Amino acid sequence: MYFQRLRDLREDMDMNQTEIAALLHTSQTVYSRYERGFQTIPVEHLLTLADFYNVSTDYILGRTNNKTVNK
Repeated sequence: MYFQRLRDLREDMDMNQTEIAALLHTSQTVYSRYERGFQTIPVEHLLTLADFYNVSTDYILGRTNNKTVNK
């Protein structure tokens, strides 16, 4: 599964893949594979990114177009 939203969210923050990989304590190569859908993103990384971008995991996964986090 290709995650265009991961790339869009990252670029909206003017960040590069290396910076996001550091946030996740992984390599730029692994993070790039997440964005391109070549590697499954672990739940803990998905949750970290949702919190960092202040969006729902469903938004990142393309299950909704609503960015709002329901708390």
